[in-house]
Amino acid sequence: MTTNGTSDGYKPFETKLWINNEFVEAKSGKFLTIYNPHDTSLVTNKVHVAGPEDVDAAVDAAEAAFKAGPWSSFSGAQRAALMLKFADLADAKAEDLGYLETIAMGAPIMVAASIVGFLTGVFRYYAGWADKIAGETYPADDGLYKIVRYEPLGVTASIGAWNASYMLFGWKVAAALAAGNTVIYKPSEKAPLGVLALGPLFKEAGFPPGVVNVLNGGGETGHLLASHMRIAKVSFTGSLFSGKKVQEAATKSNLKRCTLELGGKSPSLIFNDADIENALNNTSNGFFVLSGQVCVAGSRVYVEEGIADKFIEALKARYEAVGSTLGASTLEPTTFMGPLADKAQFERVMEFIESGKKEAELVAGGNRVGEKGYHVQPTIFLNAKSDARIYKEEIFGPVVHIKTFKTEEEAIALANDTSYGLSATIYTSNLTRALRVSAKLETGTVAINSTWFPSNQTPFGGSKQSGLGRESGKAGLLAYLEAKTIHVNMNVD
Repeated sequence: MTTNGTSDGYKPFETKLWINNEFVEAKSGKFLTIYNPHDTSLVTNKVHVAGPEDVDAAVDAAEAAFKAGPWSSFSGAQRAALMLKFADLADAKAEDLGYLETIAMGAPIMVAASIVGFLTGVFRYYAGWADKIAGETYPADDGLYKIVRYEPLGVTASIGAWNASYMLFGWKVAAALAAGNTVIYKPSEKAPLGVLALGPLFKEAGFPPGVVNVLNGGGETGHLLASHMRIAKVSFTGSLFSGKKVQEAATKSNLKRCTLELGGKSPSLIFNDADIENALNNTSNGFFVLSGQVCVAGSRVYVEEGIADKFIEALKARYEAVGSTLGASTLEPTTFMGPLADKAQFERVMEFIESGKKEAELVAGGNRVGEKGYHVQPTIFLNAKSDARIYKEEIFGPVVHIKTFKTEEEAIALANDTSYGLSATIYTSNLTRALRVSAKLETGTVAINSTWFPSNQTPFGGSKQSGLGRESGKAGLLAYLEAKTIHVNMNVD
């Protein structure tokens, strides 16, 4: 463990690269600096950044493990056993892992530690798939006996976002490992510490060297992975702008496969017959998880006119109540809402809020809380112009916009009026309407009478510019497998 470059008061943690089952110094000589977003204190200025030589070293290790190392001959049952052992080890470290997310990106410790449960749950889920990857056979009615095998791709790369590091790590890495691939994972430069701490747990669980590697860095490191000629697939979660860059690099290099999850501007449709208390809970507390820094957050709220006044007034009261608690230590288990992830994210959100004050009616919030840290009041805007930035663009902060509607058709049109298509929520007591509307929404996921919440059994991903491909569920596993077709001529002795 290292404390080099850290300020006083922080527990020790690693800052090097995890390659071939050991921490190594980056050959690039470059470093990242992390500040605690709660109070802007220095956490470390010595997070090693992977450059070209470091990426090549990780690819060499992953390729050797895939082609010639023990991993290459592991059965599905053997892979599953190691994945289950890793999950047990990570569960035992949940508090420590949560702490690292809290000090790096500001998630309250209660929330950060709970996300470790998503990580271990998805590892256990995909461990169950590891020895159940079946092939197919077809009869030789045309003289050919036909076999389809599903084989691992090889060396894969994953680039994660900072808002739910452990969950994203689980979706990408567990599926890849269950299928028999090896992995190079790059966490976000905003929150690399927690994912780095997972490296030794893989070694302790018995994973051979080179199977799982972790490289720190920003966009330059991500580009090196996306453009590397010996990487077969890249999975990316992040902004639309960065995702397009990843796909471009992947295409121009070796046409590697891409899975892209690129955010959203998700609608919540609240009908007159909805359980208002339930809708309020999900549009407030459900929205405040990670301070609104969630890709599926329902930031566009559409309320049917009959309940609009009552709903808006009640939502305002809830936003103001939560805003009054801001500034409490994120390491206190009772803290519910924390700061934004860093200075850049804070400035981005505040810029949107200032823009919104000119484009819409400010109903609640709209200000910074405190002089230190990046705490922002939960904010509500009403009736923005149709071309307003707060209405069209993903803000990724505790900011919602409300608009009313008269008919079901109008609500659907408003919900679909976006270039994104990741998620949507519907609040109504009429199940027939809920299913009818959900079928017409242009999104990859829909939640009825709740905030959208991931399940390991179902695929996650978006339509339109929210991305390509799916993670989680069986679809997430298939994304890491290559179908190979074999024809046997039955007419030859």
